[in-house]
Amino acid sequence: MLLLVDLDNTLIDRTAAFKAWAHARFGESEVPWLVTEDQDGYRRREDLAAVIASRYRLDAADVLVELRAGLVEQLQPDPRVAAALTAVTAAGFVPVVVTNGTVAQQEAKLRRTGLDGLVAGWIVSEGAGVRKPERRIFELAAAAVGRNLSEGGWMVGDHAEYDIGGGRAAGLRTGWVSAGRSWPETLTFRPDETAGDCVTLLRALIST
Repeated sequence: MLLLVDLDNTLIDRTAAFKAWAHARFGESEVPWLVTEDQDGYRRREDLAAVIASRYRLDAADVLVELRAGLVEQLQPDPRVAAALTAVTAAGFVPVVVTNGTVAQQEAKLRRTGLDGLVAGWIVSEGAGVRKPERRIFELAAAAVGRNLSEGGWMVGDHAEYDIGGGRAAGLRTGWVSAGRSWPETLTFRPDETAGDCVTLLRALIST
């Protein structure tokens, strides 16, 4: 069965990596400001680099390079995630990463954490020319492993609209990584499964 999985804050803890980079580079007192400006990774990297450069009187181009490289360097392989992916694959799922971002950055994260060897493939929005939650990116992810969305499957991720809304619109069942958050009451749809972390959610899919 097709299993599409988000990368940032789903398979990897991007938030923790960003905080670690921010602390190492600018000190503990600056972490809250940097986290706010980062917008949980959804702010354009060029815009974030520009405001950081302005605050600390740095060169924006240099900050952009350091920001991207520093975050990847702070990522650590998670053996629990590796075990969960191995388990779902053994259970007959075909895991494919579907992520928004640049190809170079997202592939660097996959290699750094060893996830590149644990999934059947991946689709990155920059390379695909389309972003979540648009249906086309899910179609491309399925096609990358010789599947079709009409066969059904799952989309697992932490973003309510991009991952869950996009997955549902693509005809997939959905699993939401809540990270302790409540589901947004403004949304009329809901995920089929919810768990606090990706490992718990992936293992729950085996028994569905």
